[in-house]
Amino acid sequence: MFESEVEMERRSSFLPLVLMLCLVALIVGTVVYVVFQVRSRTPLNAAQATPIVAAAVERLGPAVIHFQTGAVKCTADETKADLNYRLLEKAGIVKLGKPAKGSVKVTLTPEGERLLNGHAGSTDKEGNVSYQAPLAKRQLLGVAGVEMTGDDQASVTYNWKWVPDGLGDSFDAGGPLVKSFNMWDRQTLISKYQVDFYHGDATTSTLTLVRQNREWKLPAR
Repeated sequence: MFESEVEMERRSSFLPLVLMLCLVALIVGTVVYVVFQVRSRTPLNAAQATPIVAAAVERLGPAVIHFQTGAVKCTADETKADLNYRLLEKAGIVKLGKPAKGSVKVTLTPEGERLLNGHAGSTDKEGNVSYQAPLAKRQLLGVAGVEMTGDDQASVTYNWKWVPDGLGDSFDAGGPLVKSFNMWDRQTLISKYQVDFYHGDATTSTLTLVRQNREWKLPAR
């Protein structure tokens, strides 16, 4: 009988402990749930958006120029080289021969070889060598503002600028080489041949971010 009384006392003291542990677990679970719910509703801020925008800007890559050396076809006018080659010649990067039979002989100058150092060309079956080289990269200046357009969607405004290299200086729309062309040719260089205001003011752009599984990211395409 004494043993049964001890067992009953042990059980009666164990039961409150179990109930207390269950209560603690319930409280912790409720707190965690509330925290997650609050986080899922918290608006995006500039500090959260900055690394996402920086990665997106980085993925855009640099502005790149493409051109060939060899017997290059004159696509715009058979009596002269295309505008991008004439700009490259003004920059001292290539030398142009006299157009003949719809093509012009393009050779790389020593200055062009220096600027293209590390950017090897590829040769096609006709013997022409194709080059591509960066002109300028984008640099994020900062997030200017965040506007929530939904519970899980935000529009982020940010500022960025071009950081040109040696080739980019030659393709700067505000530079003397580009300005030596007439207005119509300058417009064509800007619209077709990667000429831009590489030394211009900062540019303001917008980016849409969405929240998925409590994480902000770019929307899937």
